[in-house]
Order: sequence, then structure tokens, then C-alpha cells
Amino acid sequence: MSTNEEEIYQEHVLDHYEDPYHRGSCEGATHAHEDDNPLCGDVIRVELRLDDDGKINEAWFDGDGCCISQSAASMLMEEIEGKTLEEVKEYSAQQMLDLFQAKLTPNRQKCCLLSWRVVQSALFSPLHDDDGDGDAPANFNGPNLGDES
Repeated sequence: MSTNEEEIYQEHVLDHYEDPYHRGSCEGATHAHEDDNPLCGDVIRVELRLDDDGKINEAWFDGDGCCISQSAASMLMEEIEGKTLEEVKEYSAQQMLDLFQAKLTPNRQKCCLLSWRVVQSALFSPLHDDDGDGDAPANFNGPNLGDES
């Protein structure tokens, strides 16, 4: 393994890949977004539950992809929980790369930044509850069963 590969696969990166933080669905999510990296096929979906004061109570992700994209998503979910909407909006791409800690090539930086991009979009993607029952389904811009006529 080259020195760069050894750096990428540091213990904390592998820990987040093998035992990710909040991987799955967020019950009661208020915001969500999904996107991919067309260069390598990585896919990340982020679901957030914000409280009435705009603080992120829970941050969850799911997806498929390389060790970098998946471990970076896990790190970011842990990092943003408890922060306000404004704090997360101000969280920069460079802060995300610093959180990951390994030196990455430009293409691998895109893998690392995928979850950051998805979170930034999720902040502006509230899930709507049209009937007021508090039980809004997650809509990821795909058809639902009612749309298949």
C-alpha cells in the first residue's frame, strides 16, 4: 500500500466505515436530500430532524459507495448533530476536508465532499406534511405508488 493510501485509510476512517454513526433512516425527519457522485457512482441520502429552534436533533445517512464517501458521511453526521441550521450552513468544504483528516487527491476530495453537499442541500429541502398529521413521507423526487397510473 502506498503512503497516500495508508494515510487515507487511517484508523478513524476505517472505524467510521466499519461502524458508521447514524446509518439508516431518521424517524420524524424534517429535511432530506439525496445525491450522487457521477464520476464514481457514490450515492448518499441524508435525513435530518430539526427542532423548532432550528437545531439539528438527529442526522442520519444512508448510501452506497467507497470507503471515503461512506466514512465521511458518518463523520459529518456526528459533527453536525446539536448544531444550529445557521452553523451547518456556514460549515465549509474545507472544514469537511479537515474533519476527514487525510490528504486526498481532487477526485477523492469529491468523494469526501459528497455528504457535505447533500447536507447543504438538505437544509433547504424540508419534507412537507400536507395533511397536518405529522407523518410526512420522505420524498426523494421519485414516483410514489399514487403516481403510477
